[in-house]
Amino acid sequence: MCLIVFGYKTIPGHRLILAANRDEFYERPTRAARFWDSDPFLLAGKDQVAGGTWLGVHKNGRIAALTNYRKMGSHNSDARSRGHLVTAFLQSRRPAGEFLSTFPDPESYNGFNLLAADAQSFYHYSNITSRSTPVEPGIHGISNALMNTPWPKVEKAKQEFRKLMISNSLDEENLFRILANSDTYPSDQLPDTGLSPEMEKAVSAIFIRTEEYGTRCSTVVRIQDNGDVRFTERIFQPGTTRIEEENSFEFTMNVQQNTAG
Repeated sequence: MCLIVFGYKTIPGHRLILAANRDEFYERPTRAARFWDSDPFLLAGKDQVAGGTWLGVHKNGRIAALTNYRKMGSHNSDARSRGHLVTAFLQSRRPAGEFLSTFPDPESYNGFNLLAADAQSFYHYSNITSRSTPVEPGIHGISNALMNTPWPKVEKAKQEFRKLMISNSLDEENLFRILANSDTYPSDQLPDTGLSPEMEKAVSAIFIRTEEYGTRCSTVVRIQDNGDVRFTERIFQPGTTRIEEENSFEFTMNVQQNTAG
């Protein structure tokens, strides 16, 4: 994922409402979200190169999402795949805080942010700081820096999410509308992450469109207090906002499974 905005324990009746874009090279093979054959309780898309995922939900009461931390000069081409971190947490029985407090070999991955929630708690972990932090109730955003770093697109997404919450308009279409925003920002408002100025500007948009790289899919997840889940993924034709495929899933989490073991 390259942008995630979410409200945690701040919308009546909902534990979590999350909207996210996954940005990737168009040529990288990807499977649409579905319940996995290897674990029929795990719902996620799949990176068919490394075998991991960027966002997933498990019927045991867990949700996890990942963004890369962008600092081009420190990229290690031999690092382990970050997508397996999401599935490792989803399939664990350990509480989120415990799972992240004993994180194995964080230095073996390129920079990342991992959001990990079980039925009782929600944490953010980054190997940039090597620290896990409880996520407080409220509206939060994360892109390719640490959580709530005020990049323009993160602030824009949070602002629009807050407006929808205040007007009681947090329906699925409005959340997808936030994710479809292709506005870019002036260079003097942007971070220097090692990209060229032209590419830094191009990826400053919430919805990214370049010749070879951009937003591949958008996902909206709603988890109600009673465990009911609605998960909708939209996959786009490369370089456009035209929907190529849309899949929705509704189920109820069995939070009784979500215990340490």
